[in-house]
Amino acid sequence: MAIELDNSFTVPVPPEKAWDVLLDVERIAPCMPGASVLSISDDGNEIEGQVKVKLGPLSLTYKGTAKFTDKDQASSRVAIEATGKETRGAGTASATVQAVLKPGDAADSTLVSIHTSLNVTGRPAQFGRSLLPEVSGKLIAQFASNLEALIASDNAGPAAEETAAPESAETAADSSGTVPAAPAAAPAPAPVVKQEESLNAFKFVVIPILKRVLPVAAVGAAIAIVIRRLSGRKKSS
Repeated sequence: MAIELDNSFTVPVPPEKAWDVLLDVERIAPCMPGASVLSISDDGNEIEGQVKVKLGPLSLTYKGTAKFTDKDQASSRVAIEATGKETRGAGTASATVQAVLKPGDAADSTLVSIHTSLNVTGRPAQFGRSLLPEVSGKLIAQFASNLEALIASDNAGPAAEETAAPESAETAADSSGTVPAAPAAAPAPAPVVKQEESLNAFKFVVIPILKRVLPVAAVGAAIAIVIRRLSGRKKSS
């Protein structure tokens, strides 16, 4: 099944910095639910990785490669070709991704527009054309949220180091002339972005659909009850 997808997200840094952030694949990989990097070529243009997808009892793992076919910083364009195969099945997935970076509406922000040509075979193709756009939209939104948290953490690090500069031995000495022992180092902070083990398509697709369908079903049921009662009154009269 082949499908064309269009998505976009905003990065809270200007385009020249967003370029470096988005091309640091190993750094930002944990922001994408279910994705992990296995290896990167010396020139950084070819990545081997895997993606885990879960839909209820169905769990799939794809392994494959992604290759940068175009990196044009002058025009802020990136193109990627990716192929993958199920590790326990005959299903395959291939995609051509084209991304364009341009200044966002907010100051010091970048709008990233993505066009994906996706071809899927096997069990995931059963999702159908109507569900895949829903999956991709939710996935990109989660990635953008995680990426924003990662960038905010990176920006906060240098500022915290500057404000927490240690005192010199001379100024740290107390009135008796002795220098107090340095405090124990604080434990390393927990990762800002918690890597999700798998892309839970049930959470991204089924739950949002149920939230839309259930209210409509409830209204329909209420209307049916009213009609039945009115019909019953007419018959009794």
